[in-house]
Amino acid sequence: MNGPITTIVLADDHALFRDMLRQRLERESDCRVVAAVETPEKALEAVGVTQADLLLLDIAMPGNCSSFDAARQIKEVSPGTKIVFLSGFIQDSYIQQALNLGAAGYLSKTESEEEFLLAIRRVAAGRSCFSEEVRARILIGATGVSLIDKPVTRAELLTERERQVLGHIAKGLSKKGIAKEMGISEKTVDHHCTNMMTKLDIHDRVQLARFAVHEGLVPP
Repeated sequence: MNGPITTIVLADDHALFRDMLRQRLERESDCRVVAAVETPEKALEAVGVTQADLLLLDIAMPGNCSSFDAARQIKEVSPGTKIVFLSGFIQDSYIQQALNLGAAGYLSKTESEEEFLLAIRRVAAGRSCFSEEVRARILIGATGVSLIDKPVTRAELLTERERQVLGHIAKGLSKKGIAKEMGISEKTVDHHCTNMMTKLDIHDRVQLARFAVHEGLVPP
């Protein structure tokens, strides 16, 4: 496709997904990936240097700041950069934060290559792009975009037992300490941690702890 070239920064901590998407985008004559990074901090740095037209930003990445915090700073250092959030999960709390930041879009990682390309071109043309599951949760009107219902927290995905484990993680307990505190085996603690990371699309204990604090799940 001929036309203006859209410069893109791609930020995702999953190397396989990041590399495959980069290779696919670079086959398009109107797309140019100027940086592919794996943390929110590196996304901020890359956009600051390149002043890219578009940032594809994974929501859940390890790092010293969250993707949403990085997005706020990016709006200041490069106000012309449009931000499209990527996620493996469609959660109301994520959608609300993306909308609050004036994001140009929110895409599920399950989208096809064609949908990603269409979304990028829509954003480059000054429009917004949302996955079908997201569109089902929002209203797009003359005054802007908003959620249909009150945001549902991701914590509701967790069982009561998982919430207890998560609270202990946030307090800094080791797996052995959690097992002793709850009267369960370390293997069971491991099982709960794996389930939580899958449900929440979080990939390390530090991010789990931050989530627990944010959601008020830290036990007294």
